Amino acid sequence: MIQENFIKLYERSFRENWDLPCYTDYGEDTTYSYGDVAREIARLHLLFKYCQLRRGDKIAIIGKNNSRWCIAYMAVITYGGFVVPILQDFSPNDVHHIVNHSESVFLFTSDLIWEHLEEERLAGLRGVFSLTDFRCLYQRDGETIQLFLKHQNEEMDKHYPNGFHKEDVIYTELSNDKVMLLNYTSGTTGFSKGVMLTGNNLAGNVTFGIRSQLLKKGDRVLSFLPLAHAYGCAFDFLTATAVGTHITLLGKIPSPKILMKAFEEVKPNLIITVPLVIEKIYKNVIQPIINRRSMRWALNIPLLDSQIYGQIRKKLVDALGGRFKEVIIGGAAMNPEVEEFFHRIKFPFTIGYGMTECAPLISYAPCEEFVPTSSGRVLDIMEARIWKEDPEAKYGEIQVRGENVMVGYYKNPEATREAFTEDGWLRTGDLGLLDEKGNLYIRGRSKTMILGSNGQNIFPEEIEARLNNLPFVLESLVIERNKKLVALVYADYEALDSLGLNQPDNLKAIMDENLKSLNESVAAYEKVSQIQLYPTEFEKTPKRSIKRYLYNSIAVE
Repeated sequence: MIQENFIKLYERSFRENWDLPCYTDYGEDTTYSYGDVAREIARLHLLFKYCQLRRGDKIAIIGKNNSRWCIAYMAVITYGGFVVPILQDFSPNDVHHIVNHSESVFLFTSDLIWEHLEEERLAGLRGVFSLTDFRCLYQRDGETIQLFLKHQNEEMDKHYPNGFHKEDVIYTELSNDKVMLLNYTSGTTGFSKGVMLTGNNLAGNVTFGIRSQLLKKGDRVLSFLPLAHAYGCAFDFLTATAVGTHITLLGKIPSPKILMKAFEEVKPNLIITVPLVIEKIYKNVIQPIINRRSMRWALNIPLLDSQIYGQIRKKLVDALGGRFKEVIIGGAAMNPEVEEFFHRIKFPFTIGYGMTECAPLISYAPCEEFVPTSSGRVLDIMEARIWKEDPEAKYGEIQVRGENVMVGYYKNPEATREAFTEDGWLRTGDLGLLDEKGNLYIRGRSKTMILGSNGQNIFPEEIEARLNNLPFVLESLVIERNKKLVALVYADYEALDSLGLNQPDNLKAIMDENLKSLNESVAAYEKVSQIQLYPTEFEKTPKRSIKRYLYNSIAVE
């Protein structure tokens, strides 16, 4: 059991960092200090108390990353409630289901999302609050929430007649073994389950972040991954708030253009990201440089190449704000070509591995210790093993146990039983290897692996990574049809238009050439029989992984 009490981490942080900046909404002038945040939490606690909320009551939050999202989350946890973060990408139907399934009594939401929800389908809710200004958007018949909010300032004066000070920050006593978070997953397999995470699971991740000095007092971070997802939440928000970091919240879709501007302004000390974001930056910032004919020529000359790589590294570091100690990439598989290039130019990056069920971290190594092609070292508070049905198989399922592992899925004992082995190890569903130093090497998802005609293991993600590096391919998906591999491709129509090449004949010629190049670079059993153009971007999870299950039954021409 982690010694640090999860709730007390924040009681201490708000007191010790009282005057430091805490949360800033990107593009807005307002910044909350740690003292301001503690005061807002106290106001929400008075509301919860007035409504006679009990320990363990569930409170849901859905909306873009902003200061009030963070304040609402902190208020729920430090009161002793269960927080239910919901990804804003979920459809209204999914939101209705999660709010009802979790038995949430309050909902904090953006005004826009609330407009698309149907209050008659949310019969269990007692109150709904805006993430713009915490006003009450809806109250159940008989509730007097709006009346209380009118007099909230007077209630604060009554409870804190001398004003609210750091000495007044006293939070509930709740042991780490209690469930504090219900996180509904949105995996590539299409089933959303409520992961029950305890204070211990959350403290395991946060105290690891503190011990590793990922962030420290006075540092700055730019939070652009959705906070309702375990990865961004654990480090950009929970670890950062525990140590006195200044968090700037980007409530916009993180396109490379928007991100570059934000990195330049915020100059973060740590960058937490997913592969898709960093791969787009590579494509937009780096590839145009290295694809120049003169640059390709210069890179073939010994001594010149290291100087050029140094210049490219500096350009990339400057583009990301210039002050970060490392970039941590996780949430999905990294494109091998991009990873190899970053390693070659000595860019300070590392790749970690985790899942919502581990809140989320399983393995990580600092960039100076990171072994290329791995996903870091298994944490010292976790264990991992490789389970093989066939002892002769090269890869096996990664199974884990330890401080970060969930207690199960909410109201779903069958799914909980299936998630664990008989001897108590969590089945990750990922295939890979574990070396003698504890480094994990992930090969692919067991559910996406395709069995070749002669029993070979085919990992479609590896073929897609190669295909995505070919001209005019934005993204791809390799599926099996009639015992053959077919690649669905969403083309870079913008680039084709800019060059006047967006005609059917040109597109067919380009894709035929891509198919030929791809098949020359893969094993015989991995060859793709055809490329079929797909008209739109593929639907993705919030981690930006393609929802593969939506395309498994697609008809192929």
